[in-house]
Amino acid sequence: MKIIVTGGAGFIGSAVIREIIANSQDEVLNIDALTYAGNLENLETISSSERYQFEQIDICNLELIKASIDRFQPDIIMHLAAESHVDRSIENPGAFIQTNVIGTYNLLAAALDYYTQLPEQKKSAFIFHHISTDEVYGSLGSEGLFTEDTPYDPNSPYSASKASSDHLVRAWHTTFGLPTIVTNCSNNYGPHHFPEKLVPLMILNALEGKPLPIYGDGLQIRDWLYVEDHARALLVAAKNGVPGQTYNIGGHNEIANIDVVKQICTILDTKIQNKPDGINRFEELITFVQDRPGHDVRYAIDATKIHKELNWQPVETFESGIQKTVSWYLDNQQWCQNVQSGNYQRERLGVIK
Repeated sequence: MKIIVTGGAGFIGSAVIREIIANSQDEVLNIDALTYAGNLENLETISSSERYQFEQIDICNLELIKASIDRFQPDIIMHLAAESHVDRSIENPGAFIQTNVIGTYNLLAAALDYYTQLPEQKKSAFIFHHISTDEVYGSLGSEGLFTEDTPYDPNSPYSASKASSDHLVRAWHTTFGLPTIVTNCSNNYGPHHFPEKLVPLMILNALEGKPLPIYGDGLQIRDWLYVEDHARALLVAAKNGVPGQTYNIGGHNEIANIDVVKQICTILDTKIQNKPDGINRFEELITFVQDRPGHDVRYAIDATKIHKELNWQPVETFESGIQKTVSWYLDNQQWCQNVQSGNYQRERLGVIK
């Protein structure tokens, strides 16, 4: 098959492309604007493959997107390109509306134009797969799980922009007949994660003896999903999902943020003999800071549907996945330095001034 992946130089997108090249005979076109979180180093292991192509295009440029789709003639479009960090959405919501809403509209418009001109045999195989987040559902109470039927209740500019894009995708299916699926995932972690996110931020700060900032009381609960498990799920959904359906993807790992950080500290304690000056245990660096505005208390995914209907389930437990993740960051310090060579230096973002 021929697959377009938007945002393929990012954290999840690059994992999807590595999975495609390593474990199929499919061809892939990576479309990425290479914003701060897009990094072609994430694809070094597969970049020489004859089945891989890259085009630097902003999805907000409709004409370039149309031309790229028409040239490549995809069977599947997997749309992962997005602004994705909640704290950044508090500081600059306009960028999230532009990329996540307008950009998704452009892709839908271009995909529909392409789809309507396909012969019937290719039409029956085509799918537009929109990758979204569990944050569109808002905040759970102490019990229960998000299902595919949970009403939307986004609380941040980021989650509101993703909810908007989800609704657009469904509208293009219902109104125009574009074959679409939507997947909503829980918190991803793993190799190649940009260090503004919790797990890599904690690892890199700890290695330098810097504070490990925990928002509020740290009791916010997330369902943690190893990125390579997610990549496998996305390809299963893209190839076997039913048009018009939504599939929730979760890791079955509900853990409070403070416990995630403590586990990272424990692993680092065993791996790092020469700790930063004045530190006996990395947990000593934990520092509680002012909470994020509108911080959702708990997310948790019910992934029964994708397991029963598409036969997917995660391979990694959080314990095995976080061990692999910490080891990867320790072994790839040059990558960490390279991705922080721009403006972002692990400072606090998303504070309302």
